Amino acid sequence: MAIGLENVSVKKNDNLVLKNITFQDPGTGNWAITGPNGSGKSTFLDLLAGKIFPSGGQLTKDKTRKIVSVSRDYSFHRIVGSAYQYYQQRYNAYDAEVGPTLYEVLQNQVLPIGTVDPASVDLPPLAHSPEKVAETAARFRVSHLLGRKVTSLSNGETRRSLLTYWFLQDPDVILLDNPFSGLDVQSRSELKEVIESLSDVQVYLVADKKDIPSNFQQALRFYNGELVFSGPVKNLPEETRPEIADLKAKLSHIRDLHPGALPDFHTALKLAGIRVNYGSKEVLTDIHWEVRKGECWAVLGPNGSGKSTLMSLLTADNPQAYRNEIYLFDRRRGTGESIWDIKKRIGFVSPELHLFFHKLTPVWKVAGSGFFDTMGLFRKLNEEQMTLVDTYLRLFGIEHLKEKRLDQLSSGQQRMVLLVRALVKNPQLLVLDEPCQGLDHNQMVFFRETLNEIVISQQKTLIYITHYAEEIPGCVNRKLYLDEGRVVRVEEPSPLG
Repeated sequence: MAIGLENVSVKKNDNLVLKNITFQDPGTGNWAITGPNGSGKSTFLDLLAGKIFPSGGQLTKDKTRKIVSVSRDYSFHRIVGSAYQYYQQRYNAYDAEVGPTLYEVLQNQVLPIGTVDPASVDLPPLAHSPEKVAETAARFRVSHLLGRKVTSLSNGETRRSLLTYWFLQDPDVILLDNPFSGLDVQSRSELKEVIESLSDVQVYLVADKKDIPSNFQQALRFYNGELVFSGPVKNLPEETRPEIADLKAKLSHIRDLHPGALPDFHTALKLAGIRVNYGSKEVLTDIHWEVRKGECWAVLGPNGSGKSTLMSLLTADNPQAYRNEIYLFDRRRGTGESIWDIKKRIGFVSPELHLFFHKLTPVWKVAGSGFFDTMGLFRKLNEEQMTLVDTYLRLFGIEHLKEKRLDQLSSGQQRMVLLVRALVKNPQLLVLDEPCQGLDHNQMVFFRETLNEIVISQQKTLIYITHYAEEIPGCVNRKLYLDEGRVVRVEEPSPLG
């Protein structure tokens, strides 16, 4: 038996997160792992990887088999170190130029941060032969990326590059936690094809049922810390879907959360001929776009099309905003306002924010930091602010997590907390970049409908970035399509209705 669990339980900080799990894997065939957020899927992978140990029961593993776990944030942070990976870095031209290339990372040739003379640094020998790197890179379709800085890679490129890195370690088993999350249709298809080609390694994959590759015959389903299904993929039970009508009835009180005056601006955003480049690479080219008060837009496009870079200009995270003609709330950027003047009027969520928020922070402090736009809570909340935090946590069904640290939550639960953080201050403009990334289907539907009610009842202006049409709330009736840094299509309702 390659892996065996007999009545295994796992506790985290006195919380039982896996309960009496019994499972046997003979060491052949791939396993798909499904279940809602917070059901124990990621904890199960951590158990297999040896990152945590059973609190009860017995776990046996074949010690001759090498198990590698691909970081679930799907970044190079764990490999190249935090010095090269930090919030806002991807928008800083200089830092993007000094980061390591993919080939350097694969070969363990990463220079210490701040190195002035590379020749003065004694690096270890190459980790692999150039031929092995070339062969593996071709297998995972990243040969053309070997000379690129890892900080410049799109989400889909990063996923395949990380698989290349870990496959070079000659594993017997690879653990993948939601690798398709946040990828466009083409990138998901390419990654699925790559995983389907892995015939010489066993794969454990956490994914939605619709994303399970064709070479997976066996599946597990977790619910509330229990293993409720183990059997053929074709026999996986369907998930229950929430009733939208019932959900809207429960959200009827949202309009009372922030009574008071409506925003006093005409144009939330105006871009006039925007260009952003890093060295010779132009990321955005001649972008013209206007968002008026109360409008709701979806921004669509494949990975690497420039969507997140465009959003960074709006949220004061990109220094190139000051060399472009950008108007926010009827005022041109760079005319005396601080970044905090801008941020206080915008509620923002992005994969980068999720990645770099301090994971030891209690939930209520993460949510409360939204009042001050800081990466942590450094002031005392007043009674009204604390009441709003409690109200929003209850609205999103996560009030029971209030005192827990961010690292004690599933990735989907963490994302819900950051969504609360974006909403508590009653922002005039909501900029949500892949807000449902990491949420299971039911959580996605719940968030979509809750957001829709908030936007309509509070007359908010919304910019919503996603790859998935089903995630777009009903209030959105305008769409901007980007591809290769250019606006390729704009859809707006007819003035005649």
